[in-house]
Amino acid sequence: QVQLVESGGGLVETGGSLRLSCAASGSIFSINAMGWYRQTPGKQRELVATITIGGSTNYADSVKGRFTISRDNAKSTVYLLLNSLKPEDTAVYYCTAAVPFGKSYWGQGTQVTVSS
Repeated sequence: QVQLVESGGGLVETGGSLRLSCAASGSIFSINAMGWYRQTPGKQRELVATITIGGSTNYADSVKGRFTISRDNAKSTVYLLLNSLKPEDTAVYYCTAAVPFGKSYWGQGTQVTVSS
C-alpha cells in the first residue's frame, strides 16, 4: 500500500505561481513513477506531468514550458511547480503513484484556482 498526501493548492491570480507537493509513505520502494493529474467538474481526469524513478519526465502539451515536475527521493516527495498560471489551469490536482502490475494509488486532491 502507498499513501499519498498532497498540499500546496490555493487561489492565485493569472500569471502567478504555486508549488504542489505530494508526500508518499508506505511501500514506497514499489513505486515506478509518480505524477500529477487534474480534473474539473464534468470532465475526465487528465494527465499533467509524470516523472519516473529514473527521473524521466513527461508533460501535457498544455503545460509544457510552464509547469515543472521534480522529485526528492530522500523525502519521498514529488513536486509540481506551476508558473504562468491561467484560469484554465483551475482544477483539482491529484497526485498518483504507479507500482508494478498496473496498479496505481491516488491522493485526495488539492484545489488550484486561478482568478482572471
